[in-house]
Amino acid sequence: MVVTKDEYEKCHSAHPIFFSNNGVTVFTLDRPGLFYFISGVSGHCERGQKMIIKVLEPASPPQSADQNEQKNDAAVAMAAITSATLMSCIMSFVGVLFF
Repeated sequence: MVVTKDEYEKCHSAHPIFFSNNGVTVFTLDRPGLFYFISGVSGHCERGQKMIIKVLEPASPPQSADQNEQKNDAAVAMAAITSATLMSCIMSFVGVLFF
């Protein structure tokens, strides 16, 4: 689930920003800033299955409007993360904590 910072810290969300449990989900990181993810399975978040992704502003010299639009489209396409990738990251992180 994608949640607010407060919900992330509490490991609970009654109304997440984004929720999916079908295993083939794509979530697009469409803006710079922080994205908060928690597992929706009871007890998993409390055991560390949560993460924050920080999307940075691109560092580049000023360009024309056409070039900026093309780069923004490419950045959005590259920022899409599948739920399998997220779970892999979460499980890797949890493995580091518990092993």
